[in-house]
Amino acid sequence: MKNNKKHFANVFIAFLLLGMVSSCSDDFLDEELTTQRSTEYFTTEEGIQSLITGAYYKVLASPFPSEQQFATTNYGADEFHVGGDDTNSPWNNYDGRFNSIIITTRTQAQEPWDNFYAGIAMTNQAIEAIETIDSNNDAIKRTALGEAHFLRAYNYLKLVRQYGGVPIKTTVSTTVELEFTRATAEEVLAFVIEDFTKAYNLLDNGVIFPAQISKDAAAHYLAKAYLTRTSEINDSWNESTKSADLEAVVRLSDEVIANHPLAANYQELWDFTEPDGDNEFLPELILSAQFSRDRSLVTSNFSTVPFTARYDDLPTMKRDLTGMRPYSRLAATYFTYDVFDKVNDSRFWKVFRTKHRVNRGGTFEGVDYTAGEDLGIMYIINSPDDDRFDLTINNNNPDILYNGKTIPHVYVAHAADGVGLLPNPRFPSLSKHFDSSRSSINDNRGLRDEILARSAETYLMAAEAKIRMGAYSDALSYINAVRNRGAYKNGEDRSFYTDGAEAYPTSEFTQPIEDNSYIKENSYYESNSIPVSTDATDLTITGTASLPAEDEAVFAILGVSGEYDRMLNLVLNERTRELCGEWHRWEDLSRTLTLVDRAKAYNPEAAPNIKEHHVLRPIPQTFLDGIYKDGVTLTPAEKAAMQNPGY
Repeated sequence: MKNNKKHFANVFIAFLLLGMVSSCSDDFLDEELTTQRSTEYFTTEEGIQSLITGAYYKVLASPFPSEQQFATTNYGADEFHVGGDDTNSPWNNYDGRFNSIIITTRTQAQEPWDNFYAGIAMTNQAIEAIETIDSNNDAIKRTALGEAHFLRAYNYLKLVRQYGGVPIKTTVSTTVELEFTRATAEEVLAFVIEDFTKAYNLLDNGVIFPAQISKDAAAHYLAKAYLTRTSEINDSWNESTKSADLEAVVRLSDEVIANHPLAANYQELWDFTEPDGDNEFLPELILSAQFSRDRSLVTSNFSTVPFTARYDDLPTMKRDLTGMRPYSRLAATYFTYDVFDKVNDSRFWKVFRTKHRVNRGGTFEGVDYTAGEDLGIMYIINSPDDDRFDLTINNNNPDILYNGKTIPHVYVAHAADGVGLLPNPRFPSLSKHFDSSRSSINDNRGLRDEILARSAETYLMAAEAKIRMGAYSDALSYINAVRNRGAYKNGEDRSFYTDGAEAYPTSEFTQPIEDNSYIKENSYYESNSIPVSTDATDLTITGTASLPAEDEAVFAILGVSGEYDRMLNLVLNERTRELCGEWHRWEDLSRTLTLVDRAKAYNPEAAPNIKEHHVLRPIPQTFLDGIYKDGVTLTPAEKAAMQNPGY
């Protein structure tokens, strides 16, 4: 079933975008229809199912072949900042380039906006066709209709979390439309909740998780919509719905959690060994954006490469398939390094690559290094009070040897001289999205699915709802379930590491094993400087008065006090520990109005520029310039009134 939900949306796109203002031009409207099918095809059951298939790709997967996804969800917050390549940096830096027209970047202001509405156009067409067709087929009248309502709600939820109130369009465009008005955020969220509720009532769980939209997927996102409505960004109008919304979040979350047990080991989630393998169908997974080895489907996943640091420009090293193509777009911040209990919590060490094997070889500083044997790069992610290191560049510390040799390139998070990894472009790479099944060393087209929803997040949504209800002990029970899954287990080798490099044998490209810079080790012991231990650990938080030291340190930097604010920030910290780099962060900080304080505290490029209005994105100028009111283009004052404040 997985491979049925793939991209042939382009077959329909010329028809579906007729109503999208920013896409309209004489050349576009004069385009010759090159397919053999007209819109009449969508009045058939086969056409409807094909349209839903295209909508799956357009809504869930199409952001991933571009840089849109990380630009809009990972940049500009507290977890990541600009790495060694500043492409798309306006989305992180909030500088003068970040406005309704974004310049010198690959992701223009209109790209996410247009992409969301293109997907909505497809779902509107599907819903109209399904409601019109004379059929008793449940695959059409229930499954396809439920999927269409889900996909439309999914994109409107993205829109309202990025922009606030937006135009709501629910009908099919048969001519060019030029007049639109913005609905309020309250109206958009009410519509989103209505659509997700329809999907929830129509769908069941007799599907292949996470390749198909299920009742549980609808429940998870319906809970997310309710949680969004109760969040601080909507406090000017949400008081009357808060209590019922929070009860719904907990009820829906409990339903999903019951059907999606957490993987026993956090590492299982990221141990990708082949496209469409068992790792992509773990019970914890609720919904994923699907990709495939079938190149005829023209699908690919760019997310395999932007989190990768440069390694191939250093002596003894060269680029290889397992090292990934190092686009170096995103580097972790000191918040991400320091929010983990790096002795007892396995989650940092299982998703950040902190060692690279020598794969070129040669002599460096008088020492001979052998490809495939020696260690070439190591990142020490230590505590702030560690005074073992004075240098951060080429720190051949004689006390740390590998195969009896110093390590050519050692980079230290916290050094005694105060010099750390920032703004150094060397950083441990987040490996959650790594994929060595790509077709060549320089290929950036990944085949790995992208997780959109998993039950660990559902636990944390329920925890946040309980915090908002003042039920802190109940909230801790959800948080502790996630924390203790991430704790080291009895007998576990804490120095063991694996990631998507394990898929390299399935690539059509072959390389000698000594060319692999990937190594199944992390720098846990070198970083922590503690004796080897394989004892189980416990990360249980027993009460609100005694929160983990890592969290207390964050609270001190942010100036957080009061039981509610401490607990809300605890769950935000836990979301980083569990969900770091998984396409949630900017929206979570925006909706809770914690974005500005956290970016100022932890994001070095954003800190000087971020302002209160940056909790919403600018409405694209292409949209404002293209729409009409009463038959004429908007005046400057009317455009300003439709624009979000501050842009």
